[in-house]
Amino acid sequence: MDHRSLRHFLAIIDHGSISRAATALDMAQPALSQALVRLERDLGVKLFVRTRRGAAPTEAALAMVESVRAGLAQLEGGVAQARAIAQGKAGRLTIGLVSSALLEVLPRALRALRAAAPGVQVVLREMSNAEQAEALRTGEIDVGLMHTPVAVSGRMRERLLLRERLVAAVPADFPVAADGCVGLADIARTGLVIFPERQLPAFYAGVLDAIRQAGLAAPTVQEANRTLTVLACVAGGCGLALLPSWIRALNFQDVRFCEVRDGQDLPSFDLSAIWPARSTTSLADLFATLALDRAQR
Repeated sequence: MDHRSLRHFLAIIDHGSISRAATALDMAQPALSQALVRLERDLGVKLFVRTRRGAAPTEAALAMVESVRAGLAQLEGGVAQARAIAQGKAGRLTIGLVSSALLEVLPRALRALRAAAPGVQVVLREMSNAEQAEALRTGEIDVGLMHTPVAVSGRMRERLLLRERLVAAVPADFPVAADGCVGLADIARTGLVIFPERQLPAFYAGVLDAIRQAGLAAPTVQEANRTLTVLACVAGGCGLALLPSWIRALNFQDVRFCEVRDGQDLPSFDLSAIWPARSTTSLADLFATLALDRAQR
C-alpha cells in the first residue's frame, strides 16, 4: 500500500463512483479499478460495492476515511516542509547578535526574511563577540552578527553589514566646547570607558593607538562588556566612551553624544554577518544576503 493508493481511495469516496474519480485523477477508469482491487487485496477487506449510481463505501471503508485523510494531510505537510527546508525557505535559524545589530540591521533583516521565507523559525541570542565566536565553532548558533575584525575558527563566510564612525558619550554635565564637540585630549584627561580588550581586541587597540598618535596618554578607567553598561558608567561619571554613531538613537539619561573634533584616526565600528561555509545553500546564507541587501538600501 502506498500514498497513491490512498489518494485513489479518497477520490472514489469523494466522487461516489470509479468513473468520476478517474476523471478527477486524470487517469483511465480500468487503471483505477485495478488500483482499487490491489488496495482491497492488501487490506484484506472489501471497500466498495458497485451500485447503479456508482460505488458505495462499505462499513470498513467508512471506518478508515478520516484516518486516511489525516494521514495524507500530515504526509503532505511533511513533504512540503522538507522541500521548503531543502530550498532554504523553512527550518530553524539561530542568530547570535551584538547590541549594535538591534536598531537597524536586525529589524530590517527579519522583516525581509519573513517575507522571503515565512516558514523559518528564528531564535535570537544576544551575545558578545567572544561568545558568538565560540558558539559558531560549536554549532550553537547558525549565524553571528558581530563586530569585525574578529577571529572565528573553522571555514566561515563573512559580509560587512554596517560601518560607522565613532562619537563620544559624555556625562550630561561635562563641559563641552562652543562647537559642541570634544577632543581626544578631553578623553585622555578624563579617562576612557571601553569594551574589554579580550572582547574587541582590534577596536581596543585602534582607539588607544589613535589617542597615542595624537601625543596623548590613554588611561582606561573602566571596562564594560555591554553597550548599556558602558553608558551607565559614563552617566555615573566614570569617564568618556567612544561608541558607534547609531548610539545617538538612544535617549540615555544623564548622557549626551558629541562629535570628536580630532577623531579622524579613530577606527570605524564595523558590524558583519559571519556564518559557516557550507557546500549547499543554507538559511544562514539567505539571512546574510537579505541583511546585506537591506543594509545597503
